Amino acid sequence: MTRDSFVIPPEHLILGRSGPEVRISGRVAAFLERHANLAQFRRDIRGRDRELDAALTALGFAAAEWRSTATGTRRAGPPEPETPSKWLSTTQAATQLHITDRAVRKAIDEERLAATKTDGRWRINAEDLAHYREGHAA
Repeated sequence: MTRDSFVIPPEHLILGRSGPEVRISGRVAAFLERHANLAQFRRDIRGRDRELDAALTALGFAAAEWRSTATGTRRAGPPEPETPSKWLSTTQAATQLHITDRAVRKAIDEERLAATKTDGRWRINAEDLAHYREGHAA
């Protein structure tokens, strides 16, 4: 069974009694915040519309909560002596995904997994890897 069989149909994400409202998961909120620059947008429009402020703030909270569980980032607690890198090699990503290094590079080449090339080597952001894992879970 694939991850797609668990995806909620779009029409089931529309809720509301006094008008349409859309339910968005924390993972989707984190993706939008990262790739659509919602944090900057939230700062730019702050104070213009109370409902919009509240909705964008809620998206930010949902994104932060998802990140704290998906990437292992703690909300609070004593600082760790050494902060793990938010960037992973293709080998590290492959280990976390339980696939081969070649499969990771193929996903990058096919633009299914976001990565940055540094000094001739691919580096994958931990949050992008978490998005990929959630979107392709079996």
